[in-house]
Amino acid sequence: MSTADTIAERETEIVEEFAMFDEWLDKYEHIIELGKSLAPLALELHADEWKVKGCQSQVWLHPVRQSDALVFQADSDAAITKGLVALMVRVLSGQPAASIAKAPLGFLDRIGLHEHLSPTRSNGLASMVKQMKLYAGAIAAQEASHG
Repeated sequence: MSTADTIAERETEIVEEFAMFDEWLDKYEHIIELGKSLAPLALELHADEWKVKGCQSQVWLHPVRQSDALVFQADSDAAITKGLVALMVRVLSGQPAASIAKAPLGFLDRIGLHEHLSPTRSNGLASMVKQMKLYAGAIAAQEASHG
């Protein structure tokens, strides 16, 4: 269970977690395990409306506004991809929309994901991050306009 409260703290926690593994095969297994920890996504949310464009595997991402935070629900039909989206949900879910929109997410490079993912998975991960930031940016703009 995470005790990290901010995006930066969660990123640091994940970097430390991945540092415990010497081999990328072990890191992939960890990513797959993370995917298994995702809460089930309601069947009605497995709709095109919530599908992330640009992912080779199917990925559904549903943002839910909860008071001053944005919570993400997600699922994928592929094990590693589901783990990747679980990683992003773990870092960004429950954070203020404005913080999500501007988060640099340096942990992805620090754990070496961009170097070790296939180009299609790397593009899919970029699409997930982009979609999460788009949702967050739209909600942050809405919140700012309502004062």
